Parts: sequence; C-alpha cells; structure tokens
Amino acid sequence: MNEIPILVDDNDVLIVNKPSGIAMHDSANIADTANTENAKSTGAGKNIRTGESADSGSLRNIDSNIDTHTLGIVSLLRKQTGYSQLHLCHRLDTGTSGCLCLAKNAQTAALIGDSFATRQVSKYYLAISADKPKKKQGTIVGDMKNRRGGQFMLLKSKDNPAVTQFFSQSAKPGYRGFIVKPLTGKTHQIRVALKSVGAAILGDTLYSGAPSDILHLHAGWLSIPLPSRTISVKAPILEGDLFTDSEVATWLAELPEPDTFTWPEIAPSLLQLVSKA
Repeated sequence: MNEIPILVDDNDVLIVNKPSGIAMHDSANIADTANTENAKSTGAGKNIRTGESADSGSLRNIDSNIDTHTLGIVSLLRKQTGYSQLHLCHRLDTGTSGCLCLAKNAQTAALIGDSFATRQVSKYYLAISADKPKKKQGTIVGDMKNRRGGQFMLLKSKDNPAVTQFFSQSAKPGYRGFIVKPLTGKTHQIRVALKSVGAAILGDTLYSGAPSDILHLHAGWLSIPLPSRTISVKAPILEGDLFTDSEVATWLAELPEPDTFTWPEIAPSLLQLVSKA
C-alpha cells in the first residue's frame, strides 16, 4: 500500500492522516465491524480543502511484503518510520480517516492521555449523509448500549452519556454535510449520534447508511495541549467518492474553521456527567 501521510513528526509525537480501512491493531482489519467492506487503499488524491493534488513523493510505497489486511496502524507506522516506540493516544474506527496521534514515549503518552481524559483536546470531524437530519444542528446526549453484530444504540438515559454536537449544511443537492464536535470519546459515537437524528453516514453499512466506496467520516482537526506547546493540525481529505466530488469540494473550501462556529453551551449538570464519563 502507499505510505501513510505524516502531519507532525517531532521528538514527542507522530500525527498521521489515517486512511480509511486501516484498523488500530493487528489482525483487526478482517474482523472489525467499522466498514471494512468499504475500505480501499488510499493513494495520491485531491486535497479537498485546497483543491491541490497530494504530493506523490510523500506517498511512497511501504514494503510490498506487508499484509495490510492484518497489520494495524501502529505496526504499519513502525515499519514505515523505523520508530520502535509508538503509543496510541486515542482511536479511530477502521473506516474513519483523518488525524491520529501517537506518542513516541510513555511520558508523552500519559500527558496526552490526561488531556483527553480531562477534555482539553479539541477535535472536529466532517461527515456526509444522503439523508436529511431531523434537525439541522444541536447536541445529542445519551448512554450507549452495545448490541449484537457490533452495533451500538443511543439510549435516553444519561448515567454515562456520549455527548455530540453538530452543525449541518447542504453539501450538494441530495447530500448533507456535517461538522461534528464530540465531547466524549465513545465507540461509534458520531456514527450512532447521526443515525439517531435520521442521517446515517454515507457508506456506513453497519448503521444503514447509503452505500458508497468508504465511510464518509473524517477526523479533520486535532489540537492537543502539551506543557511546552499546543499542537494543532488539519488532515486533508484524500479519498471518498462524495468527499472528493467537485460540488462537495466547493462546500468544504468555503467552510469556516470549526472553532469559529457558535457551539451550544453545555449545562453544568451535563458537564458533571461528562467529567465522569
């Protein structure tokens, strides 16, 4: 497969633009329910934010002897970079593309882990749906229950809730674009949240999304505070039939930065629940 694009590579962290279809751990690519059937190898593509072509020189082939159906992102990056110590700081579903942070030492991993746990990390996602949501924007709150077949469902209870905020706009006729801000980090959280408002993500066959080449969910922005600095990155979109559609590209090019949106205030009582999640 092609090399995984690297966004940040310094003494402490490695942040990459994870392609859709790569799991977190070895041997998970085959069994993972997060749209492996839609996964495809990523290559040089169009930068949906700038309209520029990806640098083919930055997408050199990884050793062709690697079985990309069984190796997870950590093993692939160790092979690609030669770094023996890489620690996952958070996770993305197999089908989700975009910003993924790995620490190069245990101390940094612990620091970033604390930042995630205390909600200091800022992260925003992009999604496309072929369905019209029940509401154009809002906050989705509820406990999540594991169901058979790898699915989760959103409950009305709020004992240990997932909290997801979103804005939606027309991305092109017949398709809705979403800017999503998850305040918690539950498995399948965004996918279940958008399904709950009637707008399953395009390509998300697990949650009855309209068929497409890949899951159209992308971790586009990530900002992580460290004692010495704050690392902020954007991950360009390089794949996805609708993500790279010319009309959707125009919508994305005109989209304001997500931290400039007027995100809804969170009630203190809900913040207390989130702090315990």
